[in-house]
Amino acid sequence: MVRVSEPTGTGPSPWPGRARVGGRWALRVLIALTGALVAVLLFGRISAPIGPFDATLAFRPTGGGASVAVPPLGALSVDVYDGPLHLDVALQQVDQNRARALANDPVRLAGVVGEVSADLRAAVVRLAWTTAGWAIAGAALTSLVITRRRREPVIAAGVTAAMLVGTAGIGAATWRPQALSQPTYTGLLVNATSLIGSAEDIVARFDAYRASLEDLVGNVGTLYSALSALPAPADGGETVALLHVSDLHLNPAGFDLVAQVAEQFGVDGVLDSGDITDWGSEPENQLITSVGTLGVPYVYVRGNHDSAATAALVAAQPNATVLDSSSVTVAGIEIVGMSDPRFTPDKSTGDDDAGDAVLYESGEELLKFIRGLPEPPAITLVHNPKLGRPLDGDVPLVLAGHTHERRVGRFDEGTLLMVQGSTGGAGLRALEGEYPEPLTCSVLYLDAETGRLQAYDDITLGGLGETEVTIQRRTVPQQEGGDSTPDDSTPGDSTPGDGAPSDGTGTGTPASPTG
Repeated sequence: MVRVSEPTGTGPSPWPGRARVGGRWALRVLIALTGALVAVLLFGRISAPIGPFDATLAFRPTGGGASVAVPPLGALSVDVYDGPLHLDVALQQVDQNRARALANDPVRLAGVVGEVSADLRAAVVRLAWTTAGWAIAGAALTSLVITRRRREPVIAAGVTAAMLVGTAGIGAATWRPQALSQPTYTGLLVNATSLIGSAEDIVARFDAYRASLEDLVGNVGTLYSALSALPAPADGGETVALLHVSDLHLNPAGFDLVAQVAEQFGVDGVLDSGDITDWGSEPENQLITSVGTLGVPYVYVRGNHDSAATAALVAAQPNATVLDSSSVTVAGIEIVGMSDPRFTPDKSTGDDDAGDAVLYESGEELLKFIRGLPEPPAITLVHNPKLGRPLDGDVPLVLAGHTHERRVGRFDEGTLLMVQGSTGGAGLRALEGEYPEPLTCSVLYLDAETGRLQAYDDITLGGLGETEVTIQRRTVPQQEGGDSTPDDSTPGDSTPGDGAPSDGTGTGTPASPTG
């Protein structure tokens, strides 16, 4: 009988072999990871256009999330995903050509958020592939250099690819899109939240402002009915009515007011003393096409906020005339005008008095043109009142704007100066202040035969929070000489006034306010 004995267990143990295999794979992973990280840190970045910006993007082994650096203002960070790689986006500079193309195309400007999002998405996808390529290449090359074995680079590449797939999986599983609305700011961008809040507040204020002004503009017709009962401005003769507006500054409510007053008062023409826009850019100019729908002649001089492109677009309207040392006749009334010689849309860049000499020289140039005419024009239209001073004694009436303050007075030699307030309430930027300026315009009544100003109606719509509309009829007696002399500070003075004529010659007949 053969008996089989049990093994005694004295053979070699399997654990040392397993430890060697585990140590070998650990070393492979370490080599692959080191090579991948070095390659990514050295080469794993791309440059890409993000909207109008030139940007660089890179993944960094500093934890999940993303950050956008805006030198020198600071950065914003979002905890949008978890994982070992952090997305760094640095905005380097603005490409002037792309920015100009964007600003000149209203369609692209309106879709700028979508364009930036698409650019960023495409750049991140390209960065992911670039990073993966460099990581795999770096791991393979490092493995080959260290181990000197042919199959080790393949193994290192496979290990790195597996780690990248795992990193992508963690990012996808922990993706938190809601975190995009809760960024963390550093540097000067810490104030971004308050700035965004202010912008949202301005939008809300404008919605309320526009809604209230729609009602107020509609009430102009009711007030006009009250004024129609007043004595006619002319003494039995024919009268020409012209609407004087200024400094619309692209406020849609201001354009609404112009259209309403032109229709209700049956004016023969509109005289615009400039600053129809805020920055003179082409996207702003889209609203200007409403000038062509007024149905009456529109006479305009360029203000210091209006560009040559703005003036060209006004001139392209079928009913419009742009004056620049030139004249036009509206309903038998001759009007001469000159554009502002300056273009200074940024109010923060300089001293308003710095161009006084230029304004005076332009006024003298306009005076030479006027003296070459057979007869003095009934109305001279300028933007800055200071440009009108050289005309004193040679023209009967100068209309101006610029100061956003309605004032009336006479120069030394008797020329009447009428400075309009802001028909656009100083534009949408006025909503940044606590009390936006009122919207103002005036209807001028001139004798059709002589061109002499006989009376005018001052129309005022209250600013934000105000519910009052007033129309005040003022008569203008014939003047033998100037009985009031505004000093040099008057045309440029921006101190708010009550709108009453500074020469005291007007007699007011106010209509009842309405809300």
